[in-house]
Amino acid sequence: MRQIMGIQVGNRESDASKVQQLLTKNGCIIKTRLGLHESSESSCSITGLIILEFLPDKEEEIAVLEKELHTCDSVVVKKMLF
Repeated sequence: MRQIMGIQVGNRESDASKVQQLLTKNGCIIKTRLGLHESSESSCSITGLIILEFLPDKEEEIAVLEKELHTCDSVVVKKMLF
């Protein structure tokens, strides 16, 4: 089974460092990581979106990461299974 996780960070200023810490801690189960946010020459968006693809057969570790991400106030997590 292939798992994709979308992580919306609603307030990058308050939660980005915690999210980064959790992703680094769980880096060995992440196959692909893509970070998206709106920016221009004069400003940078306060929100962001991270898309993760995980290694197969890591369901337990992914569940722990998801639970830890939910401790961040502005973070929303969605998953897709293929």
